[in-house]
Amino acid sequence: MSAHPYARLTPSRLAGATAAAALAALALTSCAGDSDSGTTEHQQTYAQHPVDEEVELDLAGVGLTEVAQALQDGEVSSEELVEAYTERIEALDQSGPALNAVRMLNPDAVEEAEALDAEREDGELRGPLHGVPVLIKDNIDVGGLPTTAGSAALADSVPEEDAALVEALREAGAIVLGKTNLSEFAYFMSSDAPAGYSSLGGQTLNPYDVTESPSGSSSGSGVAAAVGLAAAAVGTETSGSILLPAESNSVVGHKPTVGLVSQEGMLPVSSTQDTAGPMTRTVEDAALLASAMTDPDAELDPEELTEAVDGASLEGVRLGYLPSQHEPDEDGQNGDPAGVAVYEDALQVLEDHGAELVEIDPLGSTEADDILLAEFGRDLDEYLAQLPGDAPMGSLEEIIAYNEENSEAALKFGQGLLEEAAGIDLDDPAENAAYEADRDQGLEQSRSSIDGTLEEENLDAIVSDGSTVGLGARAAYPTVSVPSGYLDPGTQPAALMFLGTEWSDADLLGYAHAFEQAVDVWQPPAEANPSLFRCTMDAVDSLPGDCP
Repeated sequence: MSAHPYARLTPSRLAGATAAAALAALALTSCAGDSDSGTTEHQQTYAQHPVDEEVELDLAGVGLTEVAQALQDGEVSSEELVEAYTERIEALDQSGPALNAVRMLNPDAVEEAEALDAEREDGELRGPLHGVPVLIKDNIDVGGLPTTAGSAALADSVPEEDAALVEALREAGAIVLGKTNLSEFAYFMSSDAPAGYSSLGGQTLNPYDVTESPSGSSSGSGVAAAVGLAAAAVGTETSGSILLPAESNSVVGHKPTVGLVSQEGMLPVSSTQDTAGPMTRTVEDAALLASAMTDPDAELDPEELTEAVDGASLEGVRLGYLPSQHEPDEDGQNGDPAGVAVYEDALQVLEDHGAELVEIDPLGSTEADDILLAEFGRDLDEYLAQLPGDAPMGSLEEIIAYNEENSEAALKFGQGLLEEAAGIDLDDPAENAAYEADRDQGLEQSRSSIDGTLEEENLDAIVSDGSTVGLGARAAYPTVSVPSGYLDPGTQPAALMFLGTEWSDADLLGYAHAFEQAVDVWQPPAEANPSLFRCTMDAVDSLPGDCP
């Protein structure tokens, strides 16, 4: 399905954020929140508690590793962090710039933080993320909270148990602070919708430039990580939905090898291509989060991920690089010189720090048809079938019917992709055979293209400024995206992406970390786009000027 919109889309300036909260409370509610849309039961009001001691950490700039260290050193408590991050969400996400990245907060987060603080005082640590608040994309199950995929039809769809990856994060000590907004059904609702829009959560805005797309579908997770609304965020990807919002919001995105992180408890698009992954401030943070989420059955030791960033170097690493995707076409049109310049600068940094660069031809693709439409209906129905008996929706067809009956709230941009998927019947032997042939051919050809190039050129990895996203997704192979600079006039982020073969995640994280340390270009959104944040003085430090 070549027209699927995994690309930069200019967002409509929709009134997606909810009204500002009352002074004493933060209400994170549905943008489709009338009483007939089924959203009232699980609208959350999260009471604000004054922070007993000022949090000294600059939450706009620190990430997972620094927060975990501050907790270990006794500089801050988990309860204080939950309160401080909640206040940032109120000031930046629901008020002020109204970025609308967080769809709802966990009403039990303070209580969970208190319990983890008590465990720490008793010398009982669950793991490396003990007491660290993280945000989870709202297509991943958190027991007792709705998993909505941004759909009004699923506003009251509440799983009983955590997804396997959430359970793993809790075992490592993490606190689920809340759930992030996303492009509805992980950008599988309508080809006409802007990235970052969902009927339930409204429109997420890019903090570097609200006229630019936050990209999809992990838009909320990318924005939350960029602005420091939690120590880290978890996104999901089928084809570009971690890597593109990571690029657009100037954060690190690790799209793992499919199978590194369990799919159990994730509302799906494609069991062949779906994976959850970290969206973080730094590569070190991504490695720590990925290690905590790694499935015990994965063919990679999680310790390899964190060890990869220790002493990481580019010296002697042989990297194939592709032409910039910003180069003009054959007619000399549609180029972006600023994008080409940032990419060339990033390649020079690699070379200056010891990497051996080899220019390679554009990678071949696959002749097989896309499989996402075929898998979506089947996999979604399987997910819905395992929900509690009182779940509001039991099938894709029921969701489509609900949307039609509540079209004013649910169908601003239609549901063309849902309807196309519902028209595919994999119980039909001929349709299933065609799907399986496309699935197998797509995997074989895309993997052959990547692995053949790596082998023929004796490469450790392939780098690009984004042209490898679709092929890597089709192959189910890992990619790490790292901020590489900003396009003129300095507010549109760019990224360098490291693509490798199956289970090369640790190597890629090492190369990405070494590059990140060498290039050292990251700017927080409030520095790159200060006017957007100028009147949020309590939440953003060191911005000049008075506000009414």
